[in-house]
Amino acid sequence: MKDAAPQTIHLKDYTPFGYEIESVHLTFRLAPGATRVISKIAFAPTPAAADKRFFLHGEELKLLSAKIDGAEITPRMVEGGLEADVPDVPFTWEAEVEIAPESNTALEGLYMSNGMYCTQCEAEGFRKITFYPDRPDVMAVFTVRIEGDLPVLLSNGNPVTKGDGFAEWHDPWPKPSYLFALVAGELINHPGFFTTKSGREVELNIWVRPGDEGKCAFGMQALKDSMKWDEDTYGREYDLDIFNIVAVDDFNMGAMENKGLNIFNSSCVLASKETSTDANFERIEGIIAHEYFHNWTGNRITCRDWFQLCLKEGLTVYRDQMFSGDMRSHAVKRIEEVLTLRARQFREDNGPLAHPVRPESFVEINNFYTATVYEKGAEIIGMLRRLVGDEDYKKGCELYFARHDGQAVTIEDWLKAFEDATGRDLAHFKQWYSQAGTPRLKMSETWEDGTLTLSFSQSTPPTPGQSEKKPQLIPIAVGLIGPNGDEVVPTTVLEMTEAEQSFTFEGLGARPVASVLRDFSAPVILEREIDAKTRAFLLAHDTDPFQKWEMGRTLAKDTLLAMIVKGTDPSHAYLDAIKSVVTDESLDPAFRALSLGLPSQDDLAQSLHDAGIIPNPQKIYEARESLRHILSDHLREVIPALYAENDAGAFTPDAEGSGKRSLRLAILALLSLRDEGVTARALYKRADNMTEQAGALQALLAAGHGKEELAAFAERWKDDRLVMDKWFMMQVAAAAPDRAATVAKSLSEHADFTMKNPNRFRAVFGALAGNHAGFHHESGAAYRLLADQLITLDALNPQTTARMSGAFETWKRYDADRQQLIRAELERILATPGLSRDTTEMVTRILSA
Repeated sequence: MKDAAPQTIHLKDYTPFGYEIESVHLTFRLAPGATRVISKIAFAPTPAAADKRFFLHGEELKLLSAKIDGAEITPRMVEGGLEADVPDVPFTWEAEVEIAPESNTALEGLYMSNGMYCTQCEAEGFRKITFYPDRPDVMAVFTVRIEGDLPVLLSNGNPVTKGDGFAEWHDPWPKPSYLFALVAGELINHPGFFTTKSGREVELNIWVRPGDEGKCAFGMQALKDSMKWDEDTYGREYDLDIFNIVAVDDFNMGAMENKGLNIFNSSCVLASKETSTDANFERIEGIIAHEYFHNWTGNRITCRDWFQLCLKEGLTVYRDQMFSGDMRSHAVKRIEEVLTLRARQFREDNGPLAHPVRPESFVEINNFYTATVYEKGAEIIGMLRRLVGDEDYKKGCELYFARHDGQAVTIEDWLKAFEDATGRDLAHFKQWYSQAGTPRLKMSETWEDGTLTLSFSQSTPPTPGQSEKKPQLIPIAVGLIGPNGDEVVPTTVLEMTEAEQSFTFEGLGARPVASVLRDFSAPVILEREIDAKTRAFLLAHDTDPFQKWEMGRTLAKDTLLAMIVKGTDPSHAYLDAIKSVVTDESLDPAFRALSLGLPSQDDLAQSLHDAGIIPNPQKIYEARESLRHILSDHLREVIPALYAENDAGAFTPDAEGSGKRSLRLAILALLSLRDEGVTARALYKRADNMTEQAGALQALLAAGHGKEELAAFAERWKDDRLVMDKWFMMQVAAAAPDRAATVAKSLSEHADFTMKNPNRFRAVFGALAGNHAGFHHESGAAYRLLADQLITLDALNPQTTARMSGAFETWKRYDADRQQLIRAELERILATPGLSRDTTEMVTRILSA
């Protein structure tokens, strides 16, 4: 267990390691309870280095022997590793350690998952494998020998040789230790090949447990599409002879980009129409692309230190978003991205866990794999591209790759490449990396003599450690729609650099309606005085898909807030506007489905809090349920036909098929409120794909039906672990507020529940945290239940515990009684003897609000 009161690490204290590594040779003699790891590392002192202390990280290692240049030594064991006296000339370090993968429930380092050996070394897991300078700026060429009695033995790079009970691998590209990977097990490969643009043939494999080999075809095609897209769009070619993906059941993250050997949570790579929903297919496609794209943005060019994490993650998220847009629909993908950003990152930015995209300090780096680093980091890349334009963005990227290939670099290096490529000063723009919080952008407008003036002011609320905020450089994409619905000024990007700034549009014949923040051009909250009639006009006529959706979304939010605060009924203007969109056959079905979606309960709670109103979770739930029924009634004449017309036919996991199914299931949810679930039951019985089967079951549960179908679902899929995760999740998500904690507790006692598997734990308790009214029920039962589970889980898996503790981050939104209940649970967690460093830091930060 990690120390519960560790030292804070600061960006300003960075110093280079005093030694370079010329080569690394590792030998693994696998045994579940006593794996031997033998390391042979060629070090050379760095002449210019100020710090010549020879310190190697190491945790939970049993040191059996250590040598320098063949002579036995006795290193000094210190906190977090060891020290030794070494020559001031090149030397060879050798060590033999013993580790116990079988008992490694933290899933960090080398561990076992259902008889399979696998690794997770990002961020600091390699120090649980052997003594090593476990930091991203130390890059080396690795050669690995694996000895064991399992048929498949994999590591990074290219295969060198293999024989009875052993295999050797060599990775010719220098890499930091966090990218090391090893897998050994009873595995079956789904093979493929890809020919690069230079004509090299690359062997591709997806390795799975026996029985899962029929769920690899989609993932293999996604990999090939990613490789082709990266060549065509960024000019990046794959650089090894082989690319392996392995599906692992027990994994803390979605996937890991280890050089040439990507390790995936099985939920993020296995897919079939019978067991996977359209959302699963889309997620798998995006994650496979993300991890592959890391080969250049993360592996060939990596981070100097963990403060630069957004350099690889924000950039690679942006790349996978663009890829997914090209594969599917950019408009729909952008709406989904913003929904995720607002639900996760805006919430983070508005609470005790707020931090800059590049933080100044951390206690446990695992706690900074956040929406801010990933999603907001991607938004910054998107803003940079808008500011410099497509051609200069391409030039900047090409210079970055050419200049820094094989290096560990910083945000400054990334921006300098763009400054040099474009001649633009990005000093002001760089502030997005260092300033936390979501800017509030207020807008007003005036009209006089054919001139429209748009005036903006910006401010960013205080966040932990940053009470004073400076104005950001905000790209504001604007278009103007004429009174007849025609676009009189196409999208123009305004660059706001001051606290207050105005922009004029002259020579206009009639007053237009401004479409502002098109394509969500900056991660800000726009505050604009605009009436429902104008929103409805933009919903009908805006040429920007995001703004068209945004107007409908805002109408829905305003309607719900009025229902919650004033008890008013929804306006016919809003209801008619939604009807016009959902019946408009010229629009993408996926877009129409998104337009039917209502703001989440958490989103509404945040909006009330921002308005100075204490949110009541029960009232929010009731208003949202009421609007669902009202929409069902208002659309009663069109939803039967819409349901019938959007039968996608034979299942294909592409944009067209998934779009029709998404609209059909959104309509089914409304239809089920009117027909006692008759239509949903019929669909459930005949569905030949998981999208429709799960969608029908969810519609039944949301309408208060589905008991028999729920039992039938479990009986049919009891042997499929990933489908059963859905079964666990759906029940908690659909539970009434006064039943959510009871349902979650009952499922946690189910024979198939195990907290050792992160997917299963998240299926139950992630769903509980996401059931807003249930989690925040006035009884406090859900608070107590989650705290109990986190205290137990922390001893097994600190990473998952720390991340799940974020469920409590918004506690200061609520009334005094709920705050008192949550504080008591947080303090109880913090008082747990031996609490991990990960969870201690997270809970302390949440309590500091």
